[in-house]
Amino acid sequence: MIRSATLTLQPTLPQMVDSNRLRLFSGSANLQLSQEIARYLGMDLGPMLRKRFADGELYIQIQESIRGCDVYLIQPTCQPVNDHLMELLIMIDACRRASARQITAVMPYYGYARADRKTAGRESITAKLVANLITQAGADRILAMDLHSAQIQGYFDIPFDHVYGSPVLINYLASKQLSDLVVVSPDVGGVARARAFAKKLNDAPLAIVDKRRQAHNVAEVMNVIGDVAGKTAVLVDDMIDTGGTISEAARILRQQGARQVYACATHAVFSPPAIERLSSGVFEEVIVTNTIPVPESDRFEQLTLLSVANVLGETIWRIHEDTSVSSMFR
Repeated sequence: MIRSATLTLQPTLPQMVDSNRLRLFSGSANLQLSQEIARYLGMDLGPMLRKRFADGELYIQIQESIRGCDVYLIQPTCQPVNDHLMELLIMIDACRRASARQITAVMPYYGYARADRKTAGRESITAKLVANLITQAGADRILAMDLHSAQIQGYFDIPFDHVYGSPVLINYLASKQLSDLVVVSPDVGGVARARAFAKKLNDAPLAIVDKRRQAHNVAEVMNVIGDVAGKTAVLVDDMIDTGGTISEAARILRQQGARQVYACATHAVFSPPAIERLSSGVFEEVIVTNTIPVPESDRFEQLTLLSVANVLGETIWRIHEDTSVSSMFR
C-alpha cells in the first residue's frame, strides 16, 4: 500500500495568482509535480509544443506570448538525465528568444551534482559544467531542492534559491509519533544534514555510520558511532540511488540492536537494484519525496511518497513577489 502526504503551509499567496506576468511551464521530466505546483498557485501550466525529430533531436515551441513575463520552467534533470537536461536548456533558450523578462529554472533535482570537485586527475567537474550550460542558455535565476553539495550554489553567478525537502519529511515523521528516536547519517559526509534533521525532531540524538567506499555505487560499512540499541533509527540522506549505502547502513544498525529502521531521502533516484534492496525487509518504511517521479513499477509496500509541491509553489510565489524565502523551507 502506497501512502502519500504533503506539507501544510499557511499560504501567503492570494486566492488566485495574477498570471498576467507570472507563467509556469513544465518539461517532460515530472509533469505531475508541475501540475501540483500550478494547482497550489491557482493557475494553469503554459501551453508548450514538444516533439522529437526522427534522429532524436528535441523541438520546443512556447505557444503563448511571454514577452515581459516572469517565467518559471519546472524540470528536474533526472533519468534520462541527458535528455532532460537538454530539454531544459532548449526551454530556456526558447523563452529567452520569446523576450521573457526573467527566466527561473526550477530544478527539484539537480543532476550531475555528485562530481562537484576533482578527487583524481583528468576528470570533469560536471556540477560546474551544468551550471555553465544553464547560465549560458539564458537562465536568470535557479531554484533547486536539496543539492547533493551546497557548494554548487557558488558555481552560479546568478541568484540561486536553495530549499529543502526536510520540512516535508519531518512533518510526516512527527505525525507518526515514533518513540526512542535516533537520527543516523549513513556516512560521515552527511553528518551536517543529519544533525539539522535531528535538531528539528526535538533534538533527537545523532549516530553516524562509518563507511568506506571502494568504488562508485559500491559501499562497505564498517561500524556505528553512537548508541542505537533498542531505538528507532531514522537514516537520513539527500538521495537514494542504487540503495547500497543506505541498505548496508540499515543492516549494521540492526546488528547493533536498533529496534526499527526507517529511511528518509528527498530524491528517489532508484537505479537498479535499489528496489530489491529497499524492499528486502530491512526497513519498516522508506520515505521519499516526489522531486523525481516514481513509476508504479518501482513502488513497493514499504514506500511512502510525499509531495514537495507546496514548498516549491510557495517559494515560487515569494520569489515572484520579492519577499523572503522563510526559514521553514531550510
